[in-house]
Amino acid sequence: MKIGCQMAFNEYTSPSYIIEAAQHVEEVGFYGFWVPEHVMFFPEYESRYPYTEDGRIAGEPRSLLDPFSALTFVAAHTSRIKLATGICLVPQRNPVYTAKVCADLDYLSGGRFELGVGIGWLKEEFDALGVPWEDRAGRTLECLAVMKTLWCDEVSSFDGKYYSVQASYQNPKPVQQPHPPIIFGGESDPALRRVAQVGQGWYGFNLTPDSFEERLEYLNGELEKNGRSMSEIKLYVSPHASVRSLDDMRRFEALGVEQMILPVMAAKMDTLRERAQKAMTRVFG
Repeated sequence: MKIGCQMAFNEYTSPSYIIEAAQHVEEVGFYGFWVPEHVMFFPEYESRYPYTEDGRIAGEPRSLLDPFSALTFVAAHTSRIKLATGICLVPQRNPVYTAKVCADLDYLSGGRFELGVGIGWLKEEFDALGVPWEDRAGRTLECLAVMKTLWCDEVSSFDGKYYSVQASYQNPKPVQQPHPPIIFGGESDPALRRVAQVGQGWYGFNLTPDSFEERLEYLNGELEKNGRSMSEIKLYVSPHASVRSLDDMRRFEALGVEQMILPVMAAKMDTLRERAQKAMTRVFG
């Protein structure tokens, strides 16, 4: 089982710190480098964040670097670590531009990019962007279909419910063929159905071995309905904070988890080094 790190960059993380942090986690053996996406936050909102009891995102964040800008910067200063959005809010974005930044990042990094996808939870953000909240799941699937033709076809075109693209070129293509892996986040039945329909992976968040195993059974059934098997799916997990024992980590591994993704967030290098070591110990002992 490999280990990935979650990091969030903002106005308190200088470019020099980002370089040093990325190079450190690569050097000590982290496999994946995951960054989140929100183009804005709000002091007050009615939407409920799904991973806290009070429905508010932890830490009351105020800003984030754009994930593709951050990952491209990290790519320029590393050579091995995988680069991933954790997660990209695909239905908020124009799919033609998203396809472009994904392909360019994969090209510039030498094929190190994975696209972590989510449909979003913060309605206020959709409203500010002028993007419909309704049927964001259907919009996500159509966005990915647009992106796939731009990634895979020499002459791309698409005609759907939300998007229409006349015959066109978009280059360079991604290094990875047929395209960078699409890793869906989310633990609900609909989220797992999306994994089974079009995903190359599932990123489960805030799970225990028991809850992961229960969701895995559901995913396996949905894969069978789509004529697919679990061997086609990468399994990634960010465990619940209560998961601390090595026995639990071994259970995740026995259930097929390929990458354990842990938060390693800090504003200073001394703190980051300490948290990176704790994350390694949590997974490997």
